[in-house]
Amino acid sequence: MADEFIKGFGILTGAGLVWMVLAGWYQTPSFFMTNQLIAPPPEPGNVFDAISIFLIDVFLWTAILGALTFWILIPAGREAAAAIESRRESS
Repeated sequence: MADEFIKGFGILTGAGLVWMVLAGWYQTPSFFMTNQLIAPPPEPGNVFDAISIFLIDVFLWTAILGALTFWILIPAGREAAAAIESRRESS
């Protein structure tokens, strides 16, 4: 279980860090406003801006779904497989 925890934590921190950096660059119009990191992004000026703005959402969802996968879905799947196997052996 510790292996799944550290994998999920690594995905959460790595993708979360990249999300915070990109959102800080593109979605923070002013550091004195209350909507930092969640303001609508500006219109992309070139291809690299467009790719970065697209990657903001990709890294946010990677952080959320990656952590949930390793912390909830994989352990639940293993428990379900073990329960099915023990039920199969007992009958």
